[in-house]
This record gives sequence, C-alpha cells and structure tokens, in this order.
Amino acid sequence: MSTGWIITIVIAVILIAAIVALYIFGKKAEKKQAEQEAQMEQYKQTVSMLIIDKKRMKLTESGLPQSVIEQTPKLMRRAKLPIVKAKVGPQVMSLVCDEKIFDEVPVKKEVKATVSGIYITGVKGLHGKNTSAAPVKKKGFKAWVEKLQEKAGATPVK
Repeated sequence: MSTGWIITIVIAVILIAAIVALYIFGKKAEKKQAEQEAQMEQYKQTVSMLIIDKKRMKLTESGLPQSVIEQTPKLMRRAKLPIVKAKVGPQVMSLVCDEKIFDEVPVKKEVKATVSGIYITGVKGLHGKNTSAAPVKKKGFKAWVEKLQEKAGATPVK
C-alpha cells in the first residue's frame, strides 16, 4: 500500500471515531436537558411583576446572587445572558430570561410571568397591549445566506 492510502484510512478512522463520540455526547446532553426541563416545569409559578429593564450581559455583571454565579461553569460566566430586572412585589430582582421569549418581554410594563426559580419561562401582558419590537432587517452576508436558504427550502439558521 502507498502512503497516500494509509493516510486516507487513518483520517477516515479518526473522523468516524469523532462522529461516534459526538453522537454519544449529544444523546447524554439531550437526556440531561429533558430532565432539567421537567424539573423546571415542576417548579414553575405564575407571578405578577413590573419589568424595569432588560439587557444581555455577562453573568458576573448581572446582579444575580453570588451563590448562583459560583455554581455556573467558568465558560458560562463569560457568555452574555438575557437578564431582566423586575419588581416582584416590593422587591427588585434580577432574573434570567429564556432566550426564546426575551424579545417579547415588554419594558416598563406590568406582566404575568411564568417563573421557575430565577428563570423566566413565559410572559403574558397584564395591562394594555403587548408591543413587541418589529423584526430587525438583516444586511449583507446574513441576508444573502437567509435568502439562499429560503430558495433551497431549508430552515434559516439563527
């Protein structure tokens, strides 16, 4: 056998091993996420709150309790999370919002929110109309990629 074939076989074996490892880790992460969602569903409550402010900020700058910051992995401390500052009863609290509903959360409005611990999972407007922001127009490369995906029939990547 020539060295070209040997190199090709070695690379193929390494790629197959990497795919199998990613598949196994993906299955474990999927099970863990399902358990966490079930636990959050178990402890959710509906609370009336006044949304003061919402921002994407680092966990260390968010104003969350120190015990929460210490329990998070080191890599997640650097990532920006959707943080909502809200008045719940007489207390002003910083809460972590679900990424899916962050854009729908109205600022300076009273809402009924579904909360699980310090995590907001759902929001419904309490007084007045819910004014959500208009979708932002994408420019340049992202718009071009989205247009091509739409033509191909693929779902857009976010």
